[in-house]
Amino acid sequence: MNVNQQPHMASPYGQPQSGYQGYQQTGYGNQHVPGGYPTPYAPYNGPASTYQPGPPQAPSSFAPSSAVHSQPLPPDSVAQTAPQPFYGAPPTPPQPFPGAAPPFSAAGPAQPPAPPLGSQQSFSQAHPPSQPQFTSAPPPVSTASYGAPPLTSQPSTFSGGPPPTSSPSQYPQPMPQQPPVSQPNPFHSGPPQPTTAAGFPPQGGPPLRVPHPGVQGPPMTSQGPPTSQTNHVAPPQPGMLPGPPPVNMAGPPAQPSMQGYPPQQNGKYLYCNEPFVTGVRGQVPPLVTTKFQVKDQGNASPRFIRCTAYNMPCTSDMAKQSQVPLAAVIKPLATLPLDENGPYIVDHGESGPIRCNRCKAYMCPYMQFIEGGRRFQCGFCSCVTEVPPHYFQHLDHTGKRVDCYDRPELSMGSYEFLATVDYCKNNKIPQPPAFIFLIDVSYNAVKNGMVAIVCQELKTLLDYLPRENPNVASNIRVGFVTYNKVLHFYNVKASLAQPQMMVVSDVADMFVPLLDGFLVNVAESRVVIESLLDQIPDMFADTRETETVFGPVIQAGLEALKAADCAGKLFVFHSSLPIAEAPGKLKNREDKKLVGTDKEKSLFQAQVSFYSNLAKECVAQGCCVDLFLFPNQYVDVATLGVVPTSTGGSIYKYTYFQGQADQERFLNDLRKDVQKQMGFDAVMRVRTSTGIRPTDFFGSFYMSNTTDVELAGLDCDKTVTVEFKHDDKLSEETGALMQCAVLYTSCSGQRRLRVHNMAVNCCTQLADLYRNCETDTIINYFAKYAYRGVLNNPTKNVRDSLINQCAQILACYRKNCASPSSAGQLILPECMKLLPVYLNCVLKSDILHPGADISLDDRAYLRQLVSAMDVAESHAFFYPRLLPVHKLNVEGNALPVAVRDSEERLSKGGVYLLETGLNLFLWVGANAQQELLQNIFGAPAFSQIDPNMGHWHCTLGGWLCGWGAETDSIAA
Repeated sequence: MNVNQQPHMASPYGQPQSGYQGYQQTGYGNQHVPGGYPTPYAPYNGPASTYQPGPPQAPSSFAPSSAVHSQPLPPDSVAQTAPQPFYGAPPTPPQPFPGAAPPFSAAGPAQPPAPPLGSQQSFSQAHPPSQPQFTSAPPPVSTASYGAPPLTSQPSTFSGGPPPTSSPSQYPQPMPQQPPVSQPNPFHSGPPQPTTAAGFPPQGGPPLRVPHPGVQGPPMTSQGPPTSQTNHVAPPQPGMLPGPPPVNMAGPPAQPSMQGYPPQQNGKYLYCNEPFVTGVRGQVPPLVTTKFQVKDQGNASPRFIRCTAYNMPCTSDMAKQSQVPLAAVIKPLATLPLDENGPYIVDHGESGPIRCNRCKAYMCPYMQFIEGGRRFQCGFCSCVTEVPPHYFQHLDHTGKRVDCYDRPELSMGSYEFLATVDYCKNNKIPQPPAFIFLIDVSYNAVKNGMVAIVCQELKTLLDYLPRENPNVASNIRVGFVTYNKVLHFYNVKASLAQPQMMVVSDVADMFVPLLDGFLVNVAESRVVIESLLDQIPDMFADTRETETVFGPVIQAGLEALKAADCAGKLFVFHSSLPIAEAPGKLKNREDKKLVGTDKEKSLFQAQVSFYSNLAKECVAQGCCVDLFLFPNQYVDVATLGVVPTSTGGSIYKYTYFQGQADQERFLNDLRKDVQKQMGFDAVMRVRTSTGIRPTDFFGSFYMSNTTDVELAGLDCDKTVTVEFKHDDKLSEETGALMQCAVLYTSCSGQRRLRVHNMAVNCCTQLADLYRNCETDTIINYFAKYAYRGVLNNPTKNVRDSLINQCAQILACYRKNCASPSSAGQLILPECMKLLPVYLNCVLKSDILHPGADISLDDRAYLRQLVSAMDVAESHAFFYPRLLPVHKLNVEGNALPVAVRDSEERLSKGGVYLLETGLNLFLWVGANAQQELLQNIFGAPAFSQIDPNMGHWHCTLGGWLCGWGAETDSIAA
C-alpha cells in the first residue's frame, strides 16, 4: 500500500464487520416469514387519529468553522460560465417523507402554534377518548406554472396526456356517515411518549373529536354501515397534549358495499371534480393520464400500487386460459400531490407493530376481530391471534372495534409503523446516513466542464440535503473523493484551516486513509468544504491523465460507510471506460455485428463478475450508488450499471457532454437526485392471501432469497413489479388480498415500516376479468418482462413471445366473451382496445428493434432505466405525448390537450412538442406563421431557424416555455 500524504497523513484504521442477520425461514402455505430480521412497512394517505411520533430529532449543534479564505476558480480554468444559483429560498423538501409529524413542545399554551408540516401526520396510542384530535388540513397548494417538461435524463410526468382508453362514466360522491363513538379503553397501546420542545406548542382548548374516515376489512355485502352518532368532546388527560382542531373534515363514508356506486362503465370513472375513494374493493383506478385526487379509505392509493387486473381469476386454469398477466406495480415511497395527505405514523410502543402469529402480516383493515375484541383472525392466512392487552378495544354491534376510525392501521390502506430495535440490523439503532461525492478528474472530465460544474453546484446544493423537518438542518454527513488512476481523499474537518488531500495509489487493495474528518456535518465544516470545492478544478486543470478506475471508487465509498457504521449513498461522476490496471478493469467489447444474432444477449450481460459481487456487498451495508455518466465513446453501461441497478440507485447518461449546452439538464437531474426523499437499507416483503403468491420480481434491487427484496436505497421514484401465480382456488366472496411491507431507515436515522394494503375481487367468468384490466399496467409489465428476457434469449424470441401472448389474450376474449361475428372483424375488450397499439410501441423500442444509430450503451441504459419505471412513466416513454405548441395562445393558462401520435394529426402550419419523459423533440411545420416562429426562435422564417441554437423561448398567452438544444430536434 502506498499512501501519499498531502500535507498531513492520517493512519489507516480497521474495518468493522457488519452485515444482515440471517433469516430464519418459516412458512404456512405460501407465506414465508423472515425470523431474525423483521420485515417491511407501508404508507397511508388520508386523515386519521393522532399518533405520537418517536423521539424527536434534536437540531444538531453547529460548531464554528475555521475562518478560511476560499480560493475562487481561475477565469480560464474551464471554458464555460458558472452555473447560476438554483435556490433562492430556504430548503423546502419535496413531498415530505412518510408521515413524520413534528413532536409537540412542552412550552406553555401562550405560544402560538407553528404550522403543520405538509402531509406529515402522527398518531398517539392511548385509549380513544384521551387521544388528541388529528387534523387533515391539506397543505397549501403552490401556484406554479410551467410551459414544458423538465429537462431531465430520468422519466418525468405530465398532467396532460392522450385521450383515455375507454369512455368513462360519472362518479358520484358517496354520502358520508360517521362511525360509532369510541368508548373509554381500560388499556393503552404503550406508555405515553414524553413531549419535547421542538417549536410546536400545544393548541389551546380541547378539540372536537371527529372520527377518521375508513373501512374495516374487505367489503362484505352483508355488512352494514356503522350507525351515525354525534361527536363528543374528548377531555384532556394527564400527560397528553390536545391536538389542533379538525379542518375540513367530513365523517367517514358508508361501508364499501353500501356506497351505492352506479354500475361501472368500461371499468373507469371520470374523476374531474370528485375524488377517487379507495374503499371499494376491486375498483379500477383512474387512468395514469387523468388528474385526480385520492381519498384513502381502506385500499392503497393507485399512486402506490397499480394492478394489471382488479378482478383476478379464481383458478389457475382460468388464468392460463386468458393469458392476462397477474401483477402489481408497487411504488412504495411515491411522492403525493400537495392536496393529499401522506401516510400517518403509528407507534405501538416497545412491543412493536401488531402482527399475525403465523404469516407475520401486519395489522390492517383486513383483520377480523372476534371474541369481543380479545382475538383477531388474519385475513391472509386465517390464523387466530391474541390481541395484546394494551391494544384491546371493545367491538360495536357490527363487529368492528369502536376505535376503528381512530387508528389508521384499521381503516387506511397505507400507513407507517415506528420500528423497534428488533427491526434494526444487529439490534442496534442505525446511524444517520451519509452522502459521498466521487468525482472523476481525468482529462475528459475536466475538459468538458463537468468537474467545474459539479464543484460549483455542490456549494449550494449541500444546503438542500433531505430532511424530514424543513425547520431543522439535515443530519446527513458528506464526504468527497476525486479520482483518475488513483484516489484522492479529503479531510474537511471543521477545525482545519485548509482541506487536506490523501492519495491512495494502491487501488488493488482499497482502504480509506482517514476516519475523522472524512464524513462531516455540512454546517460545521462549511468553510472548509467550500474551500475544497473551489480548489478542485484548479488542482486538476492541467491534468493529462486519461485512464480511470471504477471498481476501486465504489469500494472506497463502501469502506467509508463501513467504517462509519452507517448506510448512505454514493454519487459517482464518471466519464470513460475504466481501462486502468485495477479490479473491475474493462475492455472495449462493442461489436455491432452481434446485433440480431444469438450472441446479441451477451452485450446486455456484465463483462466481469466483479461488479456483481461488489453490488452484493453494497446491499449488505446499505450503500446505494447513483451513477452520472459523461461518455464520449463506449463505456460498457451494461457492466458499469450492475451496481446502481442492484442497489436501488439510478443511472444518468449525457453523451458528448458540453458544459454550456448540457449544463441545465445535468444540474436539474443532480438537484432532484440529491434532494429526493428516500429510505436506506430497505427490505421489502409482499404477502398475499391464501390462493395466490408472489413468484417473480422486476426492478432495481437485489434478492438473496425468493421472498425478500433488498434495496440499499429506495427513493420516491423507484418501483418494484411483482407477478402473482395461483397455488390454490380463490373465492369470489373474500377476494384476494396483498400487503406490501417495506422496512427502511429514514433520512434522520429512524427505522420505519411502511405498509400498503390492496384488496381485489375474484371472478369465475372471463368477461369479468377482461372488464377490469388496466392496459397501461399490463404494458409496463410486458416491457419489464421483455427487457429482462433479452439477457438470456435472442431478441427475436422475446419479440415473438410478446406477440403470441397478446394474440392469446385477445383470442381468448373473442372466443369466450364476444358475440359471434365474421372472421375478419376485429373484436377487442373495451379496456384493452389499445393493447395491440401499445404493445407495438414496445416492440418498436430501441431495445427490441434497434436502429442503426442506436449505440449498445444507449440500449443498455434504456433497458436498465425502464426496469424501475412506474406506470405513468412507461406510458409516456412508449407512447409519447404530442403537444401542439401553437395552441398555447388560445388555451389560456393550461397546457394544450395532447393529440394522438399520428402524422395525420400534424399540421404544416403548427409547432408540436413530443415528450417521452426522457427526451423532447420539437416538430416545426414548413408553413408555420412568421409571428409564431419569431416568438419561439427569434427567426422570421422557417429556413432561418438555427437547429444548433442553445435554447428556444416561447412567450405565448402568458407562458414562458424553454427547451434546451441537448434534448431537442427540429423536423420539417
